[in-house]
Order: sequence, then C-alpha cells, then structure tokens
Amino acid sequence: MSHTPDSAVRAYIEQHRAAFLDDLAEWLRIPSVSADPGRAADVRRSADWLAAKLKETGFPTVEVWETGDGAGAPAVFAEWPSGDEGAPTVLVYGHHDVQPAAREDGWHTDPFEPVVKDGRLYARGAADDKGQVFFHTLGVRAHLAATGRTAPAVNLKLLVEGEEEFGSPNFPALVRAHADRLACDSVIVSDTGMWAEDTPTVCTGMRGLVECQIDLYGPDQDIHSGSFGGAVPNPATEAARLVAALHDEDRRVAIPGFYDGVVELTDAERELFAELPFDEERWQRTAHSHATLGEAGFTTLERVWARPTAEVNGIGGGYQGPGGKTIVPSSAMLKLSFRLVAGQDTDRIQQAVREWTAARLPAGIRHEITFTGATRPCLTPLDHPALRSVVRAMGRAFGQKVRFTREGGSGPAADLQDVLGVPVLFLGISVPSDGWHAPNEKVELGLLMKGVETAAHLWGDLAAGPDGH
Repeated sequence: MSHTPDSAVRAYIEQHRAAFLDDLAEWLRIPSVSADPGRAADVRRSADWLAAKLKETGFPTVEVWETGDGAGAPAVFAEWPSGDEGAPTVLVYGHHDVQPAAREDGWHTDPFEPVVKDGRLYARGAADDKGQVFFHTLGVRAHLAATGRTAPAVNLKLLVEGEEEFGSPNFPALVRAHADRLACDSVIVSDTGMWAEDTPTVCTGMRGLVECQIDLYGPDQDIHSGSFGGAVPNPATEAARLVAALHDEDRRVAIPGFYDGVVELTDAERELFAELPFDEERWQRTAHSHATLGEAGFTTLERVWARPTAEVNGIGGGYQGPGGKTIVPSSAMLKLSFRLVAGQDTDRIQQAVREWTAARLPAGIRHEITFTGATRPCLTPLDHPALRSVVRAMGRAFGQKVRFTREGGSGPAADLQDVLGVPVLFLGISVPSDGWHAPNEKVELGLLMKGVETAAHLWGDLAAGPDGH
C-alpha cells in the first residue's frame, strides 16, 4: 500500500503518452450521440470499443450492460480486484455518450475527427466525457508500473453509462439492478471540471433538480375582453400572479416548506469559496448578463453552488401575434425549474409546489402540473477521508494547493450516492474554456496528463487509510 513514486509515475506517463492519445482519438471518432436514435449503433460501438480497451488495460472483468430492457443505450462495467486483504473498493463513474455536433454548428474542424493544435485536443467528447473517462486507463497502468504491483491497491470498478447526455433515463434502474456488483466504499465521478488551468480544484457537491410545467385553463375558449373581461378568471393573469408570488422581497423562494432540511453553508465553506480568484465582472460577461441578482445575504458563487433556487424557464398564454387581440385567453402555461441542495428531498419539493399552486389559484381556473426528471443533490463533507485522498493526489500531480468548489448543475451522481449509500467524490480536470456542449469542444492535453497522474496517485492514497500513509 506504499505511495506511488512521483518520478516513476511521470516517466511512465511520458513513455506511453503518444499511444494513449492515439487510442483516445480513435474513441473520439465514434459519434456516440445518445440523443439521436439514428446514432444508436454508434453508441453501442462506443461501448464495445471501451470494453475491449479496458480488457487490454488489464481489467479481468469487463461487461457491457444493457439498459431499459435492451431499448436503452449500453453501459460498460469493469472490475479489477486488488488482492490485498481489507483493500477499499472504489467505483469510478463516467459516460461514453456525447452531445450532438455538426460542422455547420460553428466547428472549425470535423467534430468527430480529432485535431491537436497548440497543446489542445479538439473533438466532441474530448472533455465531456471520453477524455476524463479514458485518463483512468493510463492512470491505473502508471500506478502499477511505478509500484511494481500486479493489481491496483484498491478494488477498482468502473461504470461508464451511455445516456448521460439526455438525462440518464435508465440509470437509476441500472444502479438498483446491479447494486450488489457496484457495492463500494466511495464513488469517484470524473465528469466535472476545475476552476482554471492554474487553479486546481475539487468539486464537493452538485445541486439537484426538479422541473415542472403548470398548465392553467379558464374559459372553454378565448372570449371577448370587453364583454367578459374583469368578470371571469383570466389564466394568463393567474400565471403572472404565480410568477410574482414565487419569490419574496429578499428573492428567497416563497413556497412554504421549500427550505425544510437545507444544509446551510458553514463559515469555513464560505471562507474557502472566498479564496477563489473570482472576477464577478468577467463571470457576468460569461453569463451574458448586465447585472448579478439573487437571494439576499449570499455571494454570487454561494447562490449558484450552495443555495436552492426557483427559475421561470418559460411563460405563455393568449395572443402572441402582431398587433392587438382583445381577448381573455382560454389557457396559459408556466415552465419552472428548482435547483436543490443537500437536505432537500425531490418528492417533498414536488408536493410543496403542488400545494402552493393549488392554494393560490381562484375558483374557475383548472390546472395541471406535470413533473419531469428529478435529480437529487449530493454533497461530500470537507473532512471526509476519501475527499482528503483526492485532494492529496491532485496536489501531488499539480504541485500546488488544491481548493474547493461546488457545481450548480445536476447529474446522476446522486443516484449512486442514494442507492449505494456511499460518498461521491469528484475528480475532473476540465476547465471552463473547454466548451462542453458547444462547438470546438477541446481538452487541454497538459491537464489531461495531470488527470492521469492524479489517478495514478489516488489508489495508493485511498488504500493507505485516512492519513494517506
């Protein structure tokens, strides 16, 4: 369980770098766009390619798992036992599907023909998430070569799904069905990023998500506002009143019970956030916004990382064409999304929204609420031993202090946390300029190699125990 020597790790990585990048480029050429039914064969080809490469890496058990009773996109599972008595078990999560991409979207090159330029690898999936999945293959080999081991210092498992880019619809069922095979002491998610190239960070949490559409119905048809307006309920007006009531004067969500159970930021966490070199004006430009605004008493980073929110994603009803049309419309609609933090329960939030909506609507307005997609939040305590291992391993690779972030978005990590009952840790090397989901997605090759190096150090650190020695 000894530490992996830094110089030996770097020498092995440099020796095998070219072959590693050639393999990654081969994988990136497979257009595994999960949202496109016409690419289903490519998604399957991607899974098969990865399974074969993991066998070549040395994993003695590699399986392609079907999802959705065969109707979903396949996932890849791999397992490499340590052989050491009492070795911890670690599950690495990632995904092999990618977002749609076409040259006409604004790409400078073919998105599925990888190009290396100025130390960057351009291709769809380079950062999200094939590059960050694949660095674990060279990382584990470097770990073995540098320590002289024939198996990792931990019982190492991988689960690489094929549906993340369109909401992981079959992922919770997959995890539940294979919970015994996926059992572990901690989960490493390599589908996140860092603050900046010169500021290595570890993400400690992601927000959850609840989405809904509220449809409001009034008169059986559009009616004359002069003859009937002011004497019958107007669904467009009631939609506006719901939106106006969604927040209080401090811009807190005004739905009763919404904040029940919220895990509040500690002073220590707020201080750690404040250490980051955050440029609010630059962030504002990135957001294409002319101002920052949100819940009183919190900074911008605290609002997007650690506070729950309610957003109006869409609102409509009545006449939308040119000129006027003096009607009371027969219907209106709202689309709302709620970002959740640790301590909030998706089912309770849905019920609170239902009760709040029903209580605020007058007689004569019928409504329907449709909820889609619920993702639970996840949070790793800063003092968790496994998190300390990730920080130490990354610190060795980067040679500098590692800071902490959270992410405001959502992902399937919470499903692993809930079903397996273990902490989720985030190890990602992508940076904001990598352009996830955008044209000209890329990964910085120097950072990709730092990911390899971090993974090589991590398994020995986790096996060594809480203090890393």
